[in-house]
Amino acid sequence: MASCHVCDLRVLVATVCGLLTAIVLGLGIWRIVISVETGTLTPTANTTIKFCRNGGTWENGRCVCPEEWRGWRCTIAYFCESSTSDDLTFARIPVGKYGSSQETCGENTLNVGYPIATRMCSISIYGEIVLENVTKGNCDENLKTLENKIDNMGAQLENISSETQILTSNVSKMTPENITSAARVVGQIFNTSRNASPEAKDTAVSTVSQLLSVSEDVFQEVPGAPPDDDAFTTLIQQMESYSLSLESTSVVKPNVAVQTVLFSTKSTVLFSVKKGDSDSLISGSITVDTNVSNPNPDAETELQILLNTSKSNTKCGFIVYQNSKFFRSKIFKPKSNFSQKIISGKTDETKKDQRTSVEIVFNPRYDPKTFQIHSYACVYWNFIKRDWDTNGCHKRRGTDEFLYCHCNHTTNFAVLMSFEKKYKYPASLDILSNVGCALSITGLALTIVFQIVTRNVRKTSVTWVFVSLCTSMLIFNLLFAFGIENSNKNLVKRDNDTNKMDSDKNEIPTQDTVVISNPTCTVMAVLLHYFLLVTFTWTGISAAQLYFLLIRTMKPLPQHFIVFISLIGWGVPAIVVALTVGIIFSQNRNDPQWELEYRQEEICWLAVPDKKDLITSPFLWSFILPVTIILINNIVIFIIIIVKVIWKNNRNLTSTKKVSSLKKILSMLSIAVVFGITWILAYLMLIDNDVIRTVFSYMFCLFNTTQGLQIFVLYTVRTKIFQDEASKVLKLLSLSTGRKKSLPSVTSLSLRVRMYNMLRSFPALNEHFRLLEPSVITEETTLSESDQANPSI
Repeated sequence: MASCHVCDLRVLVATVCGLLTAIVLGLGIWRIVISVETGTLTPTANTTIKFCRNGGTWENGRCVCPEEWRGWRCTIAYFCESSTSDDLTFARIPVGKYGSSQETCGENTLNVGYPIATRMCSISIYGEIVLENVTKGNCDENLKTLENKIDNMGAQLENISSETQILTSNVSKMTPENITSAARVVGQIFNTSRNASPEAKDTAVSTVSQLLSVSEDVFQEVPGAPPDDDAFTTLIQQMESYSLSLESTSVVKPNVAVQTVLFSTKSTVLFSVKKGDSDSLISGSITVDTNVSNPNPDAETELQILLNTSKSNTKCGFIVYQNSKFFRSKIFKPKSNFSQKIISGKTDETKKDQRTSVEIVFNPRYDPKTFQIHSYACVYWNFIKRDWDTNGCHKRRGTDEFLYCHCNHTTNFAVLMSFEKKYKYPASLDILSNVGCALSITGLALTIVFQIVTRNVRKTSVTWVFVSLCTSMLIFNLLFAFGIENSNKNLVKRDNDTNKMDSDKNEIPTQDTVVISNPTCTVMAVLLHYFLLVTFTWTGISAAQLYFLLIRTMKPLPQHFIVFISLIGWGVPAIVVALTVGIIFSQNRNDPQWELEYRQEEICWLAVPDKKDLITSPFLWSFILPVTIILINNIVIFIIIIVKVIWKNNRNLTSTKKVSSLKKILSMLSIAVVFGITWILAYLMLIDNDVIRTVFSYMFCLFNTTQGLQIFVLYTVRTKIFQDEASKVLKLLSLSTGRKKSLPSVTSLSLRVRMYNMLRSFPALNEHFRLLEPSVITEETTLSESDQANPSI
């Protein structure tokens, strides 16, 4: 009869394992089929077709090329090859830019490390790319000495302009002080009272373009108080005057373009900037039309400005700045690399007679798949305030995707935009996760109650390590089930039509990205971080305790052991989490988005960094690293216990040979569940293959969301006390049901007796399967003192 019970249990275990495997594989196949049918199954990064060549990126239905390439697929060279002239070597130079010589000034010179010379790569009127002559600099001149020299009215402005251009050609070496000095020098070169030559001013425009290429971080360190701020104010004003002096010609550099237009009879002029193949400005991207009365943007238009003056025979000047680095606002603080072009429109009318209206159209560059415009403001640069202002400007409602502005005066205009990131909030927890968490929560709660209530019956004290592990796991499951989702996903603005935004509310945004703060989500991420670390810490403590009890047979345990392990289990994770949050906040306290340096926006969990930032990421140091160390420790102890205890050969065991193998398997499963071995599946989910990752994701979800249920089955249901109590309950239910029937049939009574006897047989049989119980290993002298090493340690 015993052999039949053993056979039945083996069949039952094999059936359950087969069903679980079939469920996992079925869910994986179902997920793949659904992904294919809905079109969400995308190829991996290794199989994507690189349509855009030479570093180009596919954006908004076209290739955006780097500055050295042009064309539909970025296959047309737009640079001058490496060259050598006058014993000086130059690397590849993009068209419209100056290239620095690889030879630099010596150590005994004032400009040590700066290039000795530059040469420009330009394009002729016939479309040919040509290298211009080499311009050598003076290694004993720096931007500070040039700044002092520019005040001399008899200074050679052409030489100063050339020297300034050479010293600013290597933007990576620019400092805040260099930027200020260069801006002062260039501002004086544009000053009409200095009568600089056209060549000097043309070179100065190149210097302005180079300054706009300097990193935003360096510009942020430029002193903002006068007289330093006067350098940028003077430069902007003198650039406006210069824009009226070109006699219907244009000067176009990669980051700035200047155009003069003469009126005769027409009183309107339309200045347009096309998008082109790259972010750099080129001559072909600037157009002027004097035969229109209204803006007429198309799909390739990035910026348009229409001036409508009150007089004929008027001269107009236009300037396009690639970014707003010269316009350092105290109100609007850019935090990203979104394009915030500045357009200047000015006429030579006197302020008294000026009656100019301005229509402006902006079509900003941004990735609509990732961002959407949250709000925008039509502004101009107020030289008195030295900041953006909305006086005289308002929005004009359009019927397309463009941003329209109207102003009643001329100056430097901009559309200040704030963007909202399109976060891909995941769907709510699926049925598998919900059911698994519910079962785990129930199982853990029952296990905790059972351990506490039956401590006297089991003649042992409450196993503090095991109860602490179950408690932390229970709290984590509750937080995960009810708090992992970010409530912000219910506030996402689904409408991406910018024209449906309030066109009358022309308020200047404070920054170019909108922060939807959610302190609740941050608190939830902190709690999840803490309790998951606590759970792993207690698994490590459980592994260490079991190792000392079974391998080292260290009994009794040291004095104050409970207090010591409690401080470790509950205190160390608290220190890790507190340090992580404190360090992140101290480093980003001035950033309203500091929370997103710690947690994700998509879910209330730790932020996952880019691969390039992984080494310095708090996610690595405060979670991945400690969890990995604990898992490795648990796996090592798990293998030692399996080899030296569970599967150790014992010739004295004769009465349990038929059940020893199954008992050992269940013992392995019991220890694996408490040690959290199944969390290894989380590392397998990192495999860069959608099919494999999907399968392991479902396996991870199945095994880890039901971890509490597994603990309940293996450590509560399998105990003799629980089975005896369950048998009593079944007997009482059976008897109560029998009393309701006055004359039960013989067949019904016989069937009930059989079922009762069968249920009574399971506790007796399952008693042999308890992990490391005396009924199996009492004859092993090496483990005679480990009887109390109950699976619930």
